[in-house]
Amino acid sequence: MAARGITYDEVLRDVKAKKIAPVYYLMGDEDYYIDRLSDAVVDATLTPDERDFNLDIVYGAEVDIDKVIELAHAYPMMAERRVVLVREAQAIRSLEGLESYLAHLTPSTVLIFCHKHGKLDMRKTVAKAIQQVGVLFESKRLYDNQLPPFISHYLSQHGADIEPQAVQMIAGHVGSDLSRLTTEMDKLLLALPQGNRVVSTALVEEQTGMSKDFNDFELQAALASRNIFRANQIVKYYQGNPRSFFITKTLSSLFTFFSDVMLSYYAPDRTDAGIATWLGKTEWKVRQDIGPARRNYSGVKVMQILSEIRQTDAKSKGVGGCRTPHEELLQDLIFFILH
Repeated sequence: MAARGITYDEVLRDVKAKKIAPVYYLMGDEDYYIDRLSDAVVDATLTPDERDFNLDIVYGAEVDIDKVIELAHAYPMMAERRVVLVREAQAIRSLEGLESYLAHLTPSTVLIFCHKHGKLDMRKTVAKAIQQVGVLFESKRLYDNQLPPFISHYLSQHGADIEPQAVQMIAGHVGSDLSRLTTEMDKLLLALPQGNRVVSTALVEEQTGMSKDFNDFELQAALASRNIFRANQIVKYYQGNPRSFFITKTLSSLFTFFSDVMLSYYAPDRTDAGIATWLGKTEWKVRQDIGPARRNYSGVKVMQILSEIRQTDAKSKGVGGCRTPHEELLQDLIFFILH
């Protein structure tokens, strides 16, 4: 029996210890944990040779719950157990039909549901029934302040360390898409020189094409402190290095940042720690960027900035027949923000 608040590490620990539940319902907005756990359960349950006859993979849009139950009631062939893996489980209609199976489980079957970009209504009896006999796990997206620990922990599990500034560079460059984030870190691990297990800012620059001095993270800092010279330096760098500049990513980064600044005005506790908790950021991020921006921009100006970012995004996509080069659109936006 698994509690509602069970964590990824707890589920993975039990799976690696061969404590396999008869049913796993993996749901939520973060694909990474769902994929990792479903793979781990399959790996722990079946050897590669056993999978040809004992692993059924179906898709929610192509089967109904009766078909899933039919597969779950089948017996393994030349193996102790079999696995039924239901991908895109969110597309299955009338999941309540699963309750009859949960009341009469086939002991030799491990049933896995992968429900992405949403979750079960916890008030429904089927959700409670899954909890009683198996694992009901919600995979949540990480907050920005959780990305640095995730990056450091992931690399340490692979026997590597990382420089603090390199952590911020990767987090700022990739964002909270954990699948992409781990892919980028795997590339860095492969690129580490023999005998060197420290991911440096230089290595991140080399492998991602991202400059430690000229990037969206540094642009945010320059705008937060209203450093006109520094902000224009970064814009000119983007203009001279078009491969390092993607306006959609830059605008998304700026919109998120100024949205956080706007939200910070409503924090019940106006201390750095209180604002960090309110926003789900690190205190360092509040002191470094959000705090200076709060002092340098009024609430009205921030609202105008957010509107201007939206308009720039529309222009960058050709709305209204706009053909202005992206570098010029960014330059105009930065001028608006700073003046």
